[in-house]
Amino acid sequence: MATDRRILLADAAIGVLADMGTRGLTHRAVDRAAGLPSGTTSAYYRTRQALLTALVRRLVDLDQAELESAGAAAPVPRDAGELAARIAALAERRLTGDGRRRTLARYACAIESVRHPELRDILVPRENAARAAVRDFLAARGVAHPEERTVTLLTCVDGLVFDRLVNGGEVGEREVLGLVAAALR
Repeated sequence: MATDRRILLADAAIGVLADMGTRGLTHRAVDRAAGLPSGTTSAYYRTRQALLTALVRRLVDLDQAELESAGAAAPVPRDAGELAARIAALAERRLTGDGRRRTLARYACAIESVRHPELRDILVPRENAARAAVRDFLAARGVAHPEERTVTLLTCVDGLVFDRLVNGGEVGEREVLGLVAAALR
C-alpha cells in the first residue's frame, strides 16, 4: 500500500511539474493533484528534494519501460528508413499526451540536476532495448565506435524533441533519416 501511494504521489508530482514548472512543485500541489488530504505528500517525502528525487526515479522508470517495450517490439531495423521511422514515432510519443508531460518534467529535472548532482546520477541514460537496437543497427553496418555514434544520434534526436516541445511542430522521419545517415558516415 505504501509503495502504491509513493507511486501515485510521484506520478502526481510529474504532472504538477509539467503543468506548473519547478516553482509550482510543492507538497500541497501534489496532494491536490493526487486527490489526497493535505499533508500526505510531506508524510511520504519530508523535503522538496526527497519529492524531486522520487519524481526523477519514477520518470526514469517510466522512460525505461517505454524504451524497453519499443526496442523489444521489433528486431534490429532492416534499413535506415525503418530506423528513422521508429525513432520519429518515439519522438512523436514524447511530444504528445502523457509523453509530452513526462518530457516537460524531464527537461525541468535536467535543469535542476545542474544544482543537484544526485539527480544527474539518476538521469544518466541507461541501457535499454531501443538503445541496443540503434547500436546494433550501426554496428551491423560497420560503423566505427557504434556506442559513441548511438549516443550522438540519440542526443541529436533529443535536441529535436526539445526544439519541437518549445517551438511547436513534430520530428519528422525525413529529419531523423538525415541524422541516421550522418551516423552511418
